[in-house]
Amino acid sequence: MASDAPVALLTGTNRGSGRAIAAALHDRGYQVRSLNRTTSGESWLGEHRCDLADPAQLAESVAQVLAETGRLDACVANAVDRVLDPIEKLSAEDWDRIVAVNLTSVFHLIKAVLPALRHSGGLFVTMGSNASTHYFEGGAVYSATKAAVKALMETLLLEERGNGVRGCLVTPGAIANLEGDHAPYKISIESVGQCVASIIDAWPTDLVVGEVELRPAALPRPPVTGIDRLLHV
Repeated sequence: MASDAPVALLTGTNRGSGRAIAAALHDRGYQVRSLNRTTSGESWLGEHRCDLADPAQLAESVAQVLAETGRLDACVANAVDRVLDPIEKLSAEDWDRIVAVNLTSVFHLIKAVLPALRHSGGLFVTMGSNASTHYFEGGAVYSATKAAVKALMETLLLEERGNGVRGCLVTPGAIANLEGDHAPYKISIESVGQCVASIIDAWPTDLVVGEVELRPAALPRPPVTGIDRLLHV
């Protein structure tokens, strides 16, 4: 049933920072709808089971959300897949799947929601990563997809600002995304959630926040290798 409350569609809200972003928007009065491959069963998330690597599933799920809500005010591309194998061991299957989820699905999501965001003057947010410019051993496919997402979002801004659609790339460093991770050198998921929700709900609509970089406030002692290099960004 349609409502006057603003609607936010997010991907990957069943755990971690995606769930924290959804919770922060829900607390601000947004109707939350989610596209999740693995659902949590929590009704407030408004979940639609969707494998983002399948463009047909993605398009059908977005159409269902728009039919349910009658509007869309914000969309957050948060879902991510990650394999941290070195290039020598990285399989072609893993490369193709991660590119499909981390990059290609963002393109298909933009295409699916763009008419609704044009109508509402809405905002499309993509969760990037400092891995797009700070590389580490085992991060070839992850870094490559995050770098490509930055190019996609910059182009979206160039093409759609005139149509009333704003875009924002959120570029975080290390996030304590895994359950039980309370590392002092990572950003908490709650902080990420509040930051993204404020960009959507509290920042003036006559400006475009093209990119926001988030860094942990504390730094560990070097040396580090692998994905832990992001702790020093």
